[in-house]
Amino acid sequence: MSTFAPVASHPTFREALRFWLKLGFISFGGPAGQIAIMQQELVERKKWIGQERFLHALNFCMLLPGPEAQQLAIYCGWLLHRTWGGIVAGVFFVLPSALLLWGLSVVYVFYGHIGWLEAVFHGLKPAVVAIVVAAVLRIGQKSLRNAPLWAIAIVAFALIFFLKTPFPLIVVGALLVGWCGAQLAPEVLAQSPVGHGVRAGPPPAGLPERDTERAVIDDAAVQCGVLPTGRRAVRVVSICVLLWFVPVVVVGALLGWHSVWVNQALFFSKTAMVTFGGAYAVLPYVAQHAVEIHGWLAAPQMLDGLAFAETTPGPLIMVLQFVGFLGGWNQPGGLSPLASASLGAAITTWVTFVPCFLWIFLGAPHIEQLRGNKQLAGALSAVTASVTGVILNLAVWFGWHVLVPGGNWASVDVLATGLGVGAFVALHRYRVNVVAVIVASGLIGLLAM
Repeated sequence: MSTFAPVASHPTFREALRFWLKLGFISFGGPAGQIAIMQQELVERKKWIGQERFLHALNFCMLLPGPEAQQLAIYCGWLLHRTWGGIVAGVFFVLPSALLLWGLSVVYVFYGHIGWLEAVFHGLKPAVVAIVVAAVLRIGQKSLRNAPLWAIAIVAFALIFFLKTPFPLIVVGALLVGWCGAQLAPEVLAQSPVGHGVRAGPPPAGLPERDTERAVIDDAAVQCGVLPTGRRAVRVVSICVLLWFVPVVVVGALLGWHSVWVNQALFFSKTAMVTFGGAYAVLPYVAQHAVEIHGWLAAPQMLDGLAFAETTPGPLIMVLQFVGFLGGWNQPGGLSPLASASLGAAITTWVTFVPCFLWIFLGAPHIEQLRGNKQLAGALSAVTASVTGVILNLAVWFGWHVLVPGGNWASVDVLATGLGVGAFVALHRYRVNVVAVIVASGLIGLLAM
């Protein structure tokens, strides 16, 4: 490797903490938008994580149950500052959204919808579409390096867009194709050194110095230094499982084992174990049980919660907190409705997101050790290609609902379309900071009400 490409400075824990806190407030757009923001900030702008390490982590997170974007944040935080880095990344990815959604839920049960807030969200939605489209382009440029990977991405998009194939089946299929392909032609699917290649001379004249730096954690960096031993695995599992279920036991002991809060904790703990494919894959299952079986909320309220989750920062699966809030509000037991609702929201959020730390802290050292394995690299490259197609599907789906809310071309939202195009140009052509784009879009939506 050439010495002409200096390594970017390693962030201090405080610098990383500030970033993770900011990310929690700007992570709009569901998993596609959140992955896009991390790609832009961590990989391209700050140079903290190399492109290959980022994609390697993303591929692993796509195979796990639960919100993949939060798990990716935990993984990146862990790479930078080990356990505490992963903890603060995962907590602050969720905490701002949880607090904001709790506030919106309180407003919802007391006052209903608020016009000015809906106007702000109306401006934010097209900006999110632009963020997702820009992410598809950037990730596609990095990951779709040849015809076989392009073919995998196209097939993945066609399967989910036209045939409504479940996301987990697409990922598993890509994994198998990649694994078999790596056996036959490892040079085609194995990850290539995009982002830390050899530079034959000094940086070209006029190229910004920051663009010539190598990432702090890239493929040239040393291994993570964490040995995945059996003793470590037992310790990680024990601590995470205790953290997962101690609050449930406390609530059951104090408020009753058949209370609504224990039922919510057990139901959403089970959901956290099987939510492969993201929020959209699990929402029909949750809606059926929460509405028809448990009676925690009505079907229109479920749709309102989904609207809140789609237009606020944080994982889309945060809609489960709204379900927990309404369940506690409608079945308060011996508590006041607001106290019951807040407890339902808190315990639902806790059991939904704590497992994410278990999956990453347990599995990441193994995945890091296997980075040099050509078969695994080929399989995960195929997963990345399929994920690119899936993100494109999300961009098309979300863009259609935002820009053409009536479902036909006669109902095109002119303001949203103009905002979306402007946000995309700002992000993709002029590399405007994503925070500035989000804030400006929200203000324009408010002024246009």
